[in-house]
Amino acid sequence: MQDDLLKPIRLQVYLAHCGVASRRASEKLITSGAVSVNGVVVTELGQKVTANDVVAVNGKKVSLEEKHRYVLLNKPTGFVCSQSDEKGRSIAVDLLKSAYSERLYNVGRLDMFSHGIIIFTNDGDFAAKLSHPSSEIEKEYVVETSLPLPRYLASDFMKGIRVDNVFYRAKDASELNSHKMRIVLVEGKNREIRRVFEAAGVAIRSLERVRIGNIGVGDLQPGEFRDLTDSEVQELLKLCDHGHTR
Repeated sequence: MQDDLLKPIRLQVYLAHCGVASRRASEKLITSGAVSVNGVVVTELGQKVTANDVVAVNGKKVSLEEKHRYVLLNKPTGFVCSQSDEKGRSIAVDLLKSAYSERLYNVGRLDMFSHGIIIFTNDGDFAAKLSHPSSEIEKEYVVETSLPLPRYLASDFMKGIRVDNVFYRAKDASELNSHKMRIVLVEGKNREIRRVFEAAGVAIRSLERVRIGNIGVGDLQPGEFRDLTDSEVQELLKLCDHGHTR
């Protein structure tokens, strides 16, 4: 990869190759003044760099990752999906630090009170593809409620429900029993399932993500993680391409 980057490339692309963050998140780092090139703070997005430049984020030099990592974590409840947390809450990526020296970041999010699978990587291009709305990657959830489910909630969710002027629609939803529902989303708006269930007057007892595209939770217990296989990564990217072409 070092040889590939002797040609000038945009700073945000370089940061993604360094495993700092996705390209979009790297753009925000640049415009916020967190990035310097050869000792000079850069806040414009037009800057180009090569592997010979000295690039730092928040004063810490970053370098190109020699190996791309793709890690599946079964996130326990109570962990937040961010690189740091000003409230001092537990951070999901910290569960990986004993096993990986690379700087990994989460692809998408799971809220603090939800558990289940989430992918971490240092490959900015992979993260951007997977996160882009046009990829239409399916994410499957199992929701358990304290009270019985409203009779038509699953079918209404598939038709589409408007909450506080935001339209939410599941690709698929079905009752597993009177207190449990399986839901498949492709958009994944912020706290979508929680907002739909709150609007229906149903308290969620447990919300677990059990599948992302072709990747299921399998035997991973909460807090456990594993590397994705090369074929799993390639299959995810194929699913993204199918989403783009639909």
